[in-house]
Amino acid sequence: MINDNKNFFEINSPEIDSGSLDGRYRKSWTEESLYFENKTDKQVSTPQIGRYTNTSFTSKKNFYFFIFLILSFSLITTRLIYLQIIKADTYKLSAENNRERIIPIVAERGLIYDRNNIQLTKNIPNFSLALVPQDLPKEKTQKNDLIDKLSKLLDVDKNEINKILDEYGSYSYESIIIKEDIDYEKALSILIESNELPGIQIQRSSKRLYLPLVEKDNSVTTTANSFAHVLGYIGKLNKPELDELYKSGYLPSDSIGKTGIEKSYENFMRGTYGKKRIEVNATGKEQSIIAEEPPKPGFHIKLAIDANIQNNLEKIIQQNLDVAKKQRASGIVMNPNTGEILALVSLPSFDNNDFSGGITNTNYKKYTEDINNPLFNRAIGGTYPSGSTIKPAIAAAALQEKIINQSTSFLSTGGLQIGTWFFPDWQAGGHGVTDVRKSLAWSVNTFYYYIAGGYNDFVGLGVSKITDYLRKFNFATKLGIDLPGEQAGFLPSKEWKETTKKERWYVGDTYNLSIGQGDTLVTPLQIAEMTATIANGGTIYKPQIVKSIVDPITKEEQTISPEIINKNFIDEKNISIVRLGMRDCVIYGSCRRLALLPFTTAGKTGTAQWSSNKENHAWFTSFAPFDNPEIVITIMVEEGGEGSSISVPIAHEFYRWWWKYTKQ
Repeated sequence: MINDNKNFFEINSPEIDSGSLDGRYRKSWTEESLYFENKTDKQVSTPQIGRYTNTSFTSKKNFYFFIFLILSFSLITTRLIYLQIIKADTYKLSAENNRERIIPIVAERGLIYDRNNIQLTKNIPNFSLALVPQDLPKEKTQKNDLIDKLSKLLDVDKNEINKILDEYGSYSYESIIIKEDIDYEKALSILIESNELPGIQIQRSSKRLYLPLVEKDNSVTTTANSFAHVLGYIGKLNKPELDELYKSGYLPSDSIGKTGIEKSYENFMRGTYGKKRIEVNATGKEQSIIAEEPPKPGFHIKLAIDANIQNNLEKIIQQNLDVAKKQRASGIVMNPNTGEILALVSLPSFDNNDFSGGITNTNYKKYTEDINNPLFNRAIGGTYPSGSTIKPAIAAAALQEKIINQSTSFLSTGGLQIGTWFFPDWQAGGHGVTDVRKSLAWSVNTFYYYIAGGYNDFVGLGVSKITDYLRKFNFATKLGIDLPGEQAGFLPSKEWKETTKKERWYVGDTYNLSIGQGDTLVTPLQIAEMTATIANGGTIYKPQIVKSIVDPITKEEQTISPEIINKNFIDEKNISIVRLGMRDCVIYGSCRRLALLPFTTAGKTGTAQWSSNKENHAWFTSFAPFDNPEIVITIMVEEGGEGSSISVPIAHEFYRWWWKYTKQ
């Protein structure tokens, strides 16, 4: 039995005598906390713990330990959430990429045809070598050895390969093109060795080819020059383009339209890529195909341009340039009733096949160092003083504002004197009494000085009204042609001159503006558009290169309808007077060479001064037939001299060819 009043236990046992317990045993028993079962009532006595046991875990320490457990658990939970939920897709993709890959199947790029279904482009198979950064050796020495081997196989500087890998290294699971357009034998030899080249791929894709044109007499002339600025070319995505378009489905190995129709209709011609899911080994080599989704080819593009008109306009311009020993010119043929561009030529030009599959440094340097800039599309991007070709718009504005009427006339004696400044006619002694029709036929400057800036008691339009009307004709504004590179041109103003040149506006500035000199800048496309507006009676159509878009599978053709930009801003009777003045230019004026044609035409010459030590730019713009216009032709020869001496003969020769062509 336990004695609660003592510091030791009395033990009643027949086998142990309590008196035999020495101090050592007594001490050990008194430091224990024990209980015994009472044999009589089978109840358990409560041990006396509190009196005999001390703990090192105080309440404060228990609290800190509890907080530590909670924080540890929270950190582990947060990390698990981050890895398993937030970054789940990333790590899942990484794991799957180690075993499976999604390989894009490139879609067949849409083709380009002229309005008569003459094929202008073709896709031919080619091979490229690509690297997948993730599959390259991780060990630096092995990676360098691989790059050295590739450098020798491809004849590409290893520094260039490293530069490409550094630039596109963030796209670690994508194919990075190292060299394009590899010949078949070279591609086959690399493919054979590829088992020992981890991360190396030979990709089969297609190369764009720009086709020669076979004319009706079976003679072959290339479209590479004639159509280069219209069709443009495709090229490999650069890094900024890839960063912008990667989320839209573009890949480092992709090509994209860089210029021309190839660029402006990229979204239609690109098509929809297919997908192939494959299983790969440790070096990224394909082992088996798991699933495959076929690609959808891109849409075909049908141009409004007639390939025969385009090609012959180019040949005629080039022949005349060669005779005159000139280098740079542009020509546009337009349907005035729809805005469709039937031909658009810029010379000198280039061979866009040079860019297909990647241009060599030698060829690229040849183009970029050429002082005549053959890569530049002068027809829509070149800005020049208009010379007298702008006079039909000035005359129409004066008639519309009732500054003049059909009978109003002024005496041309050779020019006007304003203080110490003299503003001449182009013909010494002048042209005599001149009305609006004669002013257009002979391009009489004095008439436009009067109606623009005024003289003595006669009040002219003034600079503000002139520029207002020229903007209605869409000068100093992009017309919206479906080609990249169009420029807006420029019209000066009083405010612009005061701000830019720190000079006030003089009446002489208005005189210069009225005859297309001074600071005015226009494009050949804008002059063609103005001419088309006068030819059709006053409607401005948006210039249109593409006629329709064709589905390659269903053959369904979606026609692009003509779009009106502006109309009815000049009364029909006033347009008619201007038309008659341009007809007079052919009958007895500076365009009379065209009177020899078997059909009626109307036109306007222009000679634009732009440099004190270089020849003037030579302009001519016209439409035909006069009573029922079908085409507009605008020719501009840089530093060509006078429009009547070189540009009119070009138009005359083309008109003769066109008449025969349309009558066949």
